[in-house]
Amino acid sequence: MCRAAIPRARGVTRTFEGLLATAEGLHRIHDNADKIGRHRGVCAGPPDRLGAGPMSDACDGHDHHHDDGEMDGPDSPLVRSLAPSPNHDARKEPVSLLIMHYTGMKDGMAALKRLCDPNPPRVSCHYVVFEDGEIVQSVAERRRAWHAGIGSWHGRDDVNARSIGIEIVNPGHEFGYRPFPEAQIEAVIALAQDIVGRNAIPSAGVIGHSDTAPTRKQDPGELFPWKRLAEAGLGLWVPPVPLMDGPSYRQGEEGPPIQALQALLGMAGYGIQVTGVYDALTAAVVTAFQRHWRPERVDGVADASTLRTLRDLLAAR
Repeated sequence: MCRAAIPRARGVTRTFEGLLATAEGLHRIHDNADKIGRHRGVCAGPPDRLGAGPMSDACDGHDHHHDDGEMDGPDSPLVRSLAPSPNHDARKEPVSLLIMHYTGMKDGMAALKRLCDPNPPRVSCHYVVFEDGEIVQSVAERRRAWHAGIGSWHGRDDVNARSIGIEIVNPGHEFGYRPFPEAQIEAVIALAQDIVGRNAIPSAGVIGHSDTAPTRKQDPGELFPWKRLAEAGLGLWVPPVPLMDGPSYRQGEEGPPIQALQALLGMAGYGIQVTGVYDALTAAVVTAFQRHWRPERVDGVADASTLRTLRDLLAAR
């Protein structure tokens, strides 16, 4: 990241001075100048097919070849059954991400049926984990499933091309979001450890759907136990800084502190432009960050707790 992307100005709060110092120290490691600010979609298609519904990431702009993608058997010994989906195509990049979703439908069987439906809008995922811990595989890991849709992470789009997706059965925010059962989380952790181990996915590559698509998605949501996954070696985690009084920034504000916030969120991986304006995209990205790393209050406001948690996360990378 270039220094120009992290401006210093008189009057910047002490909290942001700390964040800026963190950014300036880390930019020598993360040379992201040409990446931060990208937030473009990967697919072209009818507008009514983009972002409509909880499992609406079918449009991908790629040729769809199914004849050579049949599953010979499960990729993981933890899989209980196969439910092959026709919705996949060739993977052209090595796997470097594992993305957690919730199904966001009224029940698990309806979700599984939807993931295997050949009718548009076509979606799929590699694995589905039911509430009792049963694991079903629908797409071979060597194939590109259509689960992530439009989004980006660390400046690169076509998230599907480099990711494996796990759909976790939960009604989601639309149909009665609720905590994930113990048996389900145990199964998710075991499956994720197996996937990460076989594919050499870095710990930092275990993320949520809302991290890659903050303007469209909420899953797996603020009830997902990211801390517990991190304790199992899956994903990054730092203790959220408690809610406190202090400077906060919200939609409509602008200036050097907002530029610094946007640059730091970009360093964390989010697709965001450094404009200096706290716009709707910035609010959506802050909301996604809070769902993952500061879930106590998810409101899209960059308060002191959010800012310091972001600082700690970047320092821990």
